[in-house]
Amino acid sequence: MKIRIFGKEGCAKCQTTKNKFKHFITKLQFDEKVEIDYHDLESIDGRAEGAYNDVSQVVLPTTIIEKDGEVLARWEGEVTSDEIKEHLVK
Repeated sequence: MKIRIFGKEGCAKCQTTKNKFKHFITKLQFDEKVEIDYHDLESIDGRAEGAYNDVSQVVLPTTIIEKDGEVLARWEGEVTSDEIKEHLVK
């Protein structure tokens, strides 16, 4: 499973989103290997990855959960703890 978070440095909501996912992965002792990729939309690589994933800087952060190349969930803006648990426990 891969969690892709698109944001920018200094964005409190983006940092909170990263921290929430890390917390729940640790707390739930998630059995499956989970990779968290953070993409800074202020960098060239981050903008390129964002464009490929149809992410704009208008709503930050944008979070995508993928498994085997398939998008399982996508949020634009903040993600609640309940939404995170719902998708990690499946």
